[in-house]
Amino acid sequence: MLTHKNLVMTDALYDYLRRVSLRESAVAEQLRTATAALPNARMQVPPEQGQFLALLVRLMGARRCLEIGTFTGYSALAVASALPPDGVLVACDVSEEWTAIARQFWAAAGVADRIALRLGPARETLAALIAAGEAGSYDFAFIDADKPNYDAYYEAVLTLLRPGGLIVFDNMFLGGRVLDPDDTSESVRAIRALNEKLHHDERVFIAMLPLADGVTLALKQA
Repeated sequence: MLTHKNLVMTDALYDYLRRVSLRESAVAEQLRTATAALPNARMQVPPEQGQFLALLVRLMGARRCLEIGTFTGYSALAVASALPPDGVLVACDVSEEWTAIARQFWAAAGVADRIALRLGPARETLAALIAAGEAGSYDFAFIDADKPNYDAYYEAVLTLLRPGGLIVFDNMFLGGRVLDPDDTSESVRAIRALNEKLHHDERVFIAMLPLADGVTLALKQA
């Protein structure tokens, strides 16, 4: 029988985690509150995950970042706030409606000039960046979009990252659905396949973390 040391995250323990560790700006809190009122609010990353992304960006000294899936902009705000003044985050999304909310809060936080929003299918945006000669020029990427395209995003982002660059994948547990043999939906099949692929992909060094809905870090090997 397998044993593990991961605690069950009770509401009380989660409240404690936030109370003693969360450093959330007023603008970020306002954005999170505004998004919570939307019908698809679950698409927003939790604040501790945003803080984790910002820490990774700072730890790497990242200057050029990618985001696949922006929604109302909370994760982009976290990443952009961790960039130096001349840093840039290329944020890819298809929704004018949701990113219009994001733009308001990016401006309020003073980081709008660090975020280049690209509206349109992310696969096309990434292909255009590669065609423009930007392969190997990015430091960090966060993938949190439509699950059936995760593998395509991974391959394109891996091309765009420099050696030593980092990819962060969100929703790699899909609420535990990856373990349900009766769930054969396209999204679940795509994430299962990518998890297996990453496990054996020697182009990257990986770690899967039980953070939020499952987060995988993939460091591009030299």
